Amino acid sequence: MTTPSLPLMIDFPSGTAPAPAAHDFGPHFGLLPREKIALMMRRKIIQAEAPLEEGQLQPASLDLRLGASAYRVRASFLPGNEFRAEDRLRSIARVEEAISLEGNGAVLERGCVYVVPLLEYLNLPKDIFGIANPKSSTGRLDIFTRLTTDKSDIFDRVARGYAGRLYAEVAPRSFSVRVRKGSRLNQIRFRRLNSQQLERADFGIDERALREHHKKMPLIDGDLDIRRSGLVLRAGLNAGAADGVIGYRAQKHADILDVDKVGEYRVMDYWEPVRARPDKRLILDPGEFYILASRERLQIPPDLAAEMVPIDPAMGEFRVHYAGFFDPGFGAGAGNRPSARAVLEVRSYEVPFFLEDGQVVGRLVFEKMAEPPKILYGAGATSNYQGQGLKLSKHFRLG
Repeated sequence: MTTPSLPLMIDFPSGTAPAPAAHDFGPHFGLLPREKIALMMRRKIIQAEAPLEEGQLQPASLDLRLGASAYRVRASFLPGNEFRAEDRLRSIARVEEAISLEGNGAVLERGCVYVVPLLEYLNLPKDIFGIANPKSSTGRLDIFTRLTTDKSDIFDRVARGYAGRLYAEVAPRSFSVRVRKGSRLNQIRFRRLNSQQLERADFGIDERALREHHKKMPLIDGDLDIRRSGLVLRAGLNAGAADGVIGYRAQKHADILDVDKVGEYRVMDYWEPVRARPDKRLILDPGEFYILASRERLQIPPDLAAEMVPIDPAMGEFRVHYAGFFDPGFGAGAGNRPSARAVLEVRSYEVPFFLEDGQVVGRLVFEKMAEPPKILYGAGATSNYQGQGLKLSKHFRLG
């Protein structure tokens, strides 16, 4: 007897996936801009169960959408190199108890883990692979979101030549959230490789290239501090606002929050303000979630993108920045000046930890675009965080 597939499953059995249509991405290699991602959509390299939308396209990435059903699981998992995600999911979740995300959607409870098949699926050529990360708004809501694929033993990576379904693992940490079919919690970017790069794992540009870019277009509003080919960012805990607020801490017992509603919620109903102390320190309490900002202002040149890399665990018992991707054009200010701070999503681990103003919290690793996107971050309608200082997600209003 044949085991039925999950609802709306797109099945590409091993060895029978249709080859991608002929395509021409030009002579350049690196992260693909939105125009080339749109080409992938036209050539059916990216497909979906619902029509793909223009609003999903970002300067260097594609927003991914939740599918029609969610499955609550006891714990996070990876399929492994020999198994499809569907088979693993079937072994740990009751498929007949799927949570419908149609219509007004459903509430995903904080502290629980869910797996959601996405609307999009891929049929990648052999020279392109994918890298996923939570959207900025997702990270600022403390929704831990990761991408999984069939026959994979790592999160947030889609192998070269992959053909099949994409899945999102969703774990709300601070707030219970309402989501629905079509909600966008994570995004994917695509890197095109030449024949000499097929086995590479590190694509960050080196210190010399960083310094040359900084001379042409300042990357930060100060001197470069480069470690392991990454631009160092530091915590900003000095009073910057008139009210002395230097961060926010998530409340433990807030109401449900709808991820698709913009400017809907009052800050005071979900967050406690954190004010500057005379000693410019903040004690991170274990298990608490904080929104802070970098001391530096930064900008991303049109021909580069950047990703926040966590610090070495030996430098502090906390994690910073779950949603760590910066599009080309982010932070571009008047007069070629960096205008935006990096918002830091901070969670301490097992013990309380003193975080000090100016303390190193992460590295910004830059990478070349295959071509600069024609529409940079800040020029589109979905650029919610251009020129930001300390800023909560788009769902909140100050009034």
